[in-house]
This record gives sequence, structure tokens and C-alpha cells, in this order.
Amino acid sequence: MTEMITADLVDLDLSAGTKEAAARSLAERMVALGRVTDLDGFLADVAAREAQMPTGLDGGIGIPHCRSEHVTEPTLAFGRSAEGIDFGAPDGPADLIFLIAAPAGADDAHLTILSSLARQLMDEDFKATLRAATDAGATAALIRGDEPAPAPVPEPAAPEQPAEPDESDAPFKIVAVTSCPTGIAHTYMAAESLENTGRDTDGVELVVETQGSSGFTRLDPAVIAAADGVIFAHDVPVREKERFAGKPTVDVGVKAGINRPAELITEVREKAARGETTAQADASSTPVDNSGDSTDGYGTKLRKWLMSGVSYMVPFVAAGGLLIALGFAIGGYEVADVKVQTLLNSFDWGSTTSWAALLFYTGQAAFAFLVPVLAGYIAYGMADRPGLVPGFVAGSIAVTANAGFLGGLIGGLIAGAVVMAIQKVNVPAVLRGIMPVVVIPLLSSIVVGFLMFVVIGKPIASLQSALTDWLNSLSGANAIVLGVILGLMMCFDLGGPLNKVAYAFAVGGLANPTDGSLKVMAAVMAAGMVPPLAMALATTVRGKLFTKTERENGKAAWVLGASFITEGAIPFAAADPLRVIPASMVGGAVTGALSMTFDATLRAPHGGIFVVPLIGNAWLYLVAIAAGTCVTAALTVLLKSVRKQPAAAGQPEAVQTPSRTVAAAEPEVAQPAKV
Repeated sequence: MTEMITADLVDLDLSAGTKEAAARSLAERMVALGRVTDLDGFLADVAAREAQMPTGLDGGIGIPHCRSEHVTEPTLAFGRSAEGIDFGAPDGPADLIFLIAAPAGADDAHLTILSSLARQLMDEDFKATLRAATDAGATAALIRGDEPAPAPVPEPAAPEQPAEPDESDAPFKIVAVTSCPTGIAHTYMAAESLENTGRDTDGVELVVETQGSSGFTRLDPAVIAAADGVIFAHDVPVREKERFAGKPTVDVGVKAGINRPAELITEVREKAARGETTAQADASSTPVDNSGDSTDGYGTKLRKWLMSGVSYMVPFVAAGGLLIALGFAIGGYEVADVKVQTLLNSFDWGSTTSWAALLFYTGQAAFAFLVPVLAGYIAYGMADRPGLVPGFVAGSIAVTANAGFLGGLIGGLIAGAVVMAIQKVNVPAVLRGIMPVVVIPLLSSIVVGFLMFVVIGKPIASLQSALTDWLNSLSGANAIVLGVILGLMMCFDLGGPLNKVAYAFAVGGLANPTDGSLKVMAAVMAAGMVPPLAMALATTVRGKLFTKTERENGKAAWVLGASFITEGAIPFAAADPLRVIPASMVGGAVTGALSMTFDATLRAPHGGIFVVPLIGNAWLYLVAIAAGTCVTAALTVLLKSVRKQPAAAGQPEAVQTPSRTVAAAEPEVAQPAKV
């Protein structure tokens, strides 16, 4: 591996007066060594990064950096300014300037080295040695880590004072997450600053998860669970933020983690003392960020990749499906016969037909993205951003080839696999900068296009057609069996992967609705409403069997169940899974079977009782939901009633007691969509 910094990249007498001039002077050294191919293009990327957030740090440091397609290999240049240059640090100009240039496709090993430099900059002895250096070669060696910084001379130890008795021997445990836009410098400097301060603070244990460009290693869930407080020092969304929900949290920018770590530690301790906690995770974390550890089995990874696509698809489903349903509700099903050109050329502001057509075609436009988004984000979950282009291409071809939902699912997996294979190929350093923006999208799209059009598109289309014909032919016992299966799936994990599979199956049929697919959608939504409604009913009729917290959850479950938010039953299932989950599955199976028996249909993918006017055989559909709700509630009450405390010797049998909740059964804030 080429040395990241050499004597030619060190300027101990940097004469620039502005940060732009300093960056140009150091970048010219990179150009002279062939590390940067386009000086102006690279400086534009540096300026764009600087515009996001000043790169000056307390202690006289300027650390401009960026990832750029004009960089051939990770490179570091160092300049020392006698006069100081303003990089926006609160304490004044910087005299130590590091320009970090990373290729757009930099490999993890190089980024790890760059992060090590960021940590070194928190060492005062390291900075003092740089300020006193007289030889460029020795300076480069020091920065590379070839020569350690001189050890500080220890000061005479002060006489030990007897320690005051502490109220508790247990330390205050803090977990922290640091991240910055490029994930190269500030991420690791904030981590080092927090860790150092944590070590120096009595009664505190602090561990940091760095979410940098080279990926991140998740903190042990047991460490997070044992933490008393959380610090987020970040300028980009924290990945998997839901892991830290329910704890006292301080949320600041990454530079606060570098400049005032002691204040952050004090603040989170004060929040803990006041009992302030976060109610739920931030919704900004993405499914791709939850792709799992490298130690996950293939089945686990596959499930997460598929859920990535489904989760990104659902907002299109909700918007498109409800708009189409509203169009039908306002203008009737004949609104689909209105021509698009009629809508464009002669929209009638006073006509309900025009408004209904507007809603219908807007929803249809959103629905057209279902399969491409599904495929694109499955590939995204597998290969990150390089997977988006071939994934969307695969999904679009699936639509063109009439391969539908199945084609998009398989196409997304193929696209992600192709990109992952290309990423494993060792390429010359000169090509690394263009790999993610040119080479990978081009090659992967060609391969995916060939496979989808020539090899697998037609077989998948035939399978999709056979599945559609089967759904249309369902009647009698076959339809009832399918309803039972869908009901069991919807209620087994209450919004988990199996629930999502059943939901995605139903939604996929709405893209080209048939009588069979509309029955499937109706059965899925009906069964999904049963668990929370049943828990609400059970807490109402036999409140003594439930704790006070569960009874409060039951009140909210009425609304959640009516809105088709199956997750409303999770607090009850977490507290007593061996009773609640089987009871929910039985009720869901009853509802799914009855919905199919009654030939209920549904054109909206969400909405609960609020879309009842759009349901075929609506009254019987409500009967199916009520029947399943009563069955689940009755079974739950029965199973909880038979649990009795063992009687003491010579004493009458103990009375029935409410079920005991555990920490996981605390009320969860339900998500507003079926994601």
C-alpha cells in the first residue's frame, strides 16, 4: 500500500492566509504526486464539505477533508502556519492544518488509518511534537505512526487524599454514538474526546460506537441495556437509533463531542437524575442501516434485505392505494375509464368526476413505483447506494415484463448480488474514484438487464400469471384455507417479518387488482386488526387479570386496532407471549377465514375502519373482525384465568393474580404506518 503521507506532502512553512489558499497549496502537492487528478474539481469538493460545517477545531487545528472522485488514493497533506489560518474554530485560527483526501470508493483499511490520525489529534503531546518539528520526513513518519510521539514527563504525584464515601459503588454507565458527514475525521475525534473524558471522570464508564465511512461495529446489546444514559454526537442520522430508546439522551452535533465532552457527560447524568427519557427511536434510521452484523446467518441477512425493500415500498403503497381508493369513493369505479388526456386538457373544477380522476391517476402514479422501489431498496439493503441503480433497473424491467411483485423481489436480490460481486474485485487505484459513480452502475445494470430480459423475466412472469389465476379461481374451501394462513401470519409476530410478508403479498396484488387479490387484501387487514382490538376488549371485561400499565395500554389499543396498527398488541405479547400470541393467532385465523367466506374485498392497502365504505360486503367484513376479536379476547382471559399461584401448605388456594409485566412490556409508541 502506498504511504498515505510522505515528506513531499508536508509543508512546515505554510504561507497561505486563508483556508481556501491553504487547501490549494496542500492540494497542489497531491496533484504533483498524482494523488489528485483534477485540482479545481477536488477543491470544489473540499469547499462543499467546508460549507456543511467548519472544519476548525479547538486547540489550533484545521482539518479540511472530503471524499472526491478526483482522488486516486487516500492521501494526507500537512501544513504548519506561523500566522494561523481561520477554519472557523471557536478559539481562533489554526496553525496545524491537515488536508485529507479520500477517494469516493476508499477501502476500509485506508479509512481506518485516517480515523487513527483523528484520534491522535486529541493527544497534546502529539500536537506539541508537530509544532516543534524541523524535518518534513520525520514529521511524515510521526503522522504515519512510524515514530511514536515522545512520552510526557510525569509530574510529581500529589499526596493522596482519603476518598469520600460514595452513595453507590456502581458507576454511571454511558453509551455514545459519534458520526459526521464524511465519517473520516470528526467521528473519531469526538469518540476519542468522549472516551478520554469518561476515563478521567470519577464514577463514569463510557463506551463509544463510531459510525464512520468504514462502517461501524454495533455495541453489544447487553452494554446498551445496562447503560444509564446515551450521548449522540452526530451530524448525520444515527443508524439503528431505536436501540437506545427509553434512556436519558443528550443529542448534539459532533463538534460538541470534541469540544465539550465533560458538559455532555454532566448533562446526561442530570437528565437521568430527573428521570427524563426518550419515548421512542427516531424514524430517520433506515432499514439498510439495520442490515445486521457480519456474523448473521444467511437466512437472517436475507430477511433483513427483503424487509428493507418492503419498508421503503410501504409509503408508496399507503399514498397510492389510499388515493386510488378515494378516487373510487368519490367518482365510482368508472373513474378509471376517464382518459389521462381528458384530465390534462379539460379539468373541470366543479366536477366530482374530474377530482376523482385526479386522485385516481395521482395514486396510480405512486403505485407505479411499487415494484421498482421494492427491487431498488432490496439491492440497497445488500450493497448500499451502489445497489440503487441496478435495483431500480431490475424493478422497472420486472414491470415491463409483467413479472410483477415476484419479479421485483427476485430482481432486487440479483442486483444486490451483482454489485456485491463487483465490489470484491481488486481494481487499480486510478479507477477507484469512478467505481461507485460510473463503473459499478454501468456493469451491474448491463448484467441485470441481460438476466431480467433474457433469462428469468419470462419464467417469473409466467409464475406471476399463474399466481394471479390461482387467486382469481379461489372459492369455497381453498379460499378459506388461504384466509386462515394469512390470518396466522398476520398475528404471529404482530408487525414483525412474517406479518410483513403477508402484508407485502396482499399489497403486491393491488398493483393489478383482481377479485382474488382484493379478497386477500381484505383478509390481511381484517386479521391484522384483531390482536390490538382483542387486548383492548380483554382489559375492559376482565381488568383484574391485567396490571395497571396493561389496562392503560388497552385504552390506546382500541384506536390502534381500529386503525390497522397490529403493533398495538406488542406490549401485551411481550409481557405474556405464551398466552397472548397463540390467542391472537386463533382469532386472526378465524377472521381471515370468515373474510374469505364472506367474499369481502378491499382496494385500500391501509386505513382500518376508516376505509369501510370502500370494502365489499362491509357489514359481514365487520362481523368477521368482531368474531376474531371476541375469540382472541376470550382465549386470552381463559388462559390468564387458569394460571393460579400455588397454594401454601394448609392454606386455601391463592386467588387469581394479574399478569406481571416485564421491562419489554412498557407501552410502545405505535408507528403510524404498516412498515
